[in-house]
Amino acid sequence: MILCCGESLIDMVPENGMYRPLPGGSVYNTAIALGRLGAQTSYLWPLSQDAFGDMLRGPLEEAGVDLSLSPSSHRPTTLALVFLNNGNATYSFYDDGTAGRMFESAALPALPEELGALFIGGISLIQDPCGGAVEEIAHRASESGKVVSVDLNIRPGLVNDERAIRERYSRLLHIADIVKISDEDAAWLFPDAAPGDTAARLLDLGPKLILRTHGSDGSTAIHASGSFNHPARKVEVADTIGAGDTFNAGILTSLAETGSLSKDGLDAITEEYIRAALELAARAAAITVSRPGANPPWRRELD
Repeated sequence: MILCCGESLIDMVPENGMYRPLPGGSVYNTAIALGRLGAQTSYLWPLSQDAFGDMLRGPLEEAGVDLSLSPSSHRPTTLALVFLNNGNATYSFYDDGTAGRMFESAALPALPEELGALFIGGISLIQDPCGGAVEEIAHRASESGKVVSVDLNIRPGLVNDERAIRERYSRLLHIADIVKISDEDAAWLFPDAAPGDTAARLLDLGPKLILRTHGSDGSTAIHASGSFNHPARKVEVADTIGAGDTFNAGILTSLAETGSLSKDGLDAITEEYIRAALELAARAAAITVSRPGANPPWRRELD
């Protein structure tokens, strides 16, 4: 089972001069995509009792995601105003005192016995107290011998204490097994390094598999056994909301299906399995960007 721990929110997406509320959040989107792709998935994050909280629960339940670990909260749901420029999305977040933002380590449940991998990332790593809770569960998973997958998905505009956040990322990168990093993430995390050098620096920290995404130029997987490039699928882009989140789900689903989603499995992973994971991720992400909002595909849409 893959446990996703991280933010859910409502994306206020521009539409005909107005804003349309849509369920979203980086880790939330990945959980939805995993469920739709057929992976056994659980989600951990406080969900509000307000109407937006109900809006968030619906797609998770429809995708077969287990919500038994997600507490119900009287606090409001986080909102994100989306701004689109030629299909590329930027965000302004409103989350002071919200259900997710106020998630604390003391509220963490015990790790499920059937846990195989933990997925974390997004703005939930930047804000506190929720960032401390996510880091804590990552350490617990790592100490239990489970795979920890991190999508950095850094939002520099939300970083108030850069030193503290850099220290958190450093601690997480030392326990992570899979790390997804965009070109923008790499530039922020390693401002003194050439883009091509960042993967090697990350591998030196301990991760077994590094995933670099390059937008329309595709993606690259870097492993101790080599570097493997994969092109993006050519589609008419509606917007990029949820593209990276779907990519994460494609990678994790494929690794689980080939028996590679374990520490030993990642050590011994073959080029065939790495390329299969990149292909599923690319196919799924292409469908997501071809339609508005974070709307990842069901597995049947890939057959």
